Amino acid sequence: MNTLKHLVALLTLSVSIFQASNAQEVPTNSVDYHDNVVIVLDASGSMKQNMRGTRVKKMTAAKDALKAVLDNVSPSTHIGLLVFSSKNLKNDWAYPLSPQDKQELIKAIDLPIANRGTPLGEYIKIGADRLLEERQKQYGYGSYRLLIVTDGDANDPELVDRYTPSVLARGITMDVIGVDMDKDHTLATMAHSYRRANDPDSLKQAIREVFAELSADSGDFSMDEAFELLAPLPIESAAAALQALSTSGNEPIGSSRANQAQTKKSSQRQAQTAPRANTKTHVHDTRFVETKPSNLVKIGIVVFIILMVLAKKLF
Repeated sequence: MNTLKHLVALLTLSVSIFQASNAQEVPTNSVDYHDNVVIVLDASGSMKQNMRGTRVKKMTAAKDALKAVLDNVSPSTHIGLLVFSSKNLKNDWAYPLSPQDKQELIKAIDLPIANRGTPLGEYIKIGADRLLEERQKQYGYGSYRLLIVTDGDANDPELVDRYTPSVLARGITMDVIGVDMDKDHTLATMAHSYRRANDPDSLKQAIREVFAELSADSGDFSMDEAFELLAPLPIESAAAALQALSTSGNEPIGSSRANQAQTKKSSQRQAQTAPRANTKTHVHDTRFVETKPSNLVKIGIVVFIILMVLAKKLF
């Protein structure tokens, strides 16, 4: 346990040193920032089934729970609804991450029709990448959550195993709700939080608890928080997350730099279709952001050397 904490501390320190020495400064003018939640909603075929002991379909229960809880969410919170496997959606972003338009958001929640499989890993990346883009725009201020509502394990478990540690290591909070599952989801031991929802009421309560935690979120991600998130993970997942800590905090999850231009274009297209609303404005002091690409190589080399030396001493 102490070994893991030492590794996290060294990696976080290395990243911080290079960011502080090579970053650009944020102008000392007003910065708009807000809490951000991307909801990844499972619309696989099994969501058409009734919840045990009820006549309510899982998809219907999920929609009803989301609509009921969102009525009490702060208007300043930006929300995105990302749906996978829906039969009728031309755009998986049923509601792009943006300010809340209650009527449009409710329409978006009602749209999905359950249909196909569970490409969960793929959509973890899509949702997390969008949050990272928003965090870069907000210079790291605000909070960033990925809420996954699903009733089954992924069809792409290798991508789940690959992407989840990187999501956690970059300071995004991942909450998972297992909808009427026979056993806990595989993400139960990997995510920041896991809640079982075996009936419509418990599903509504689970979603309510996730949004209630928004007020306690912070835009800063410390070494202690990193350790707290990584300590309970299996050693393979923790190792992957430690490796992710040595990369730039806002780069797309698991993608090469060659793919970033396309990611940016997709984000711009989404921004053009996003509804507008008022956001809260706050004034902050100058803050360092955006590590230069060349420094990531340096970070990797320094971290590798540190880990090798530490491993020899501890093992």
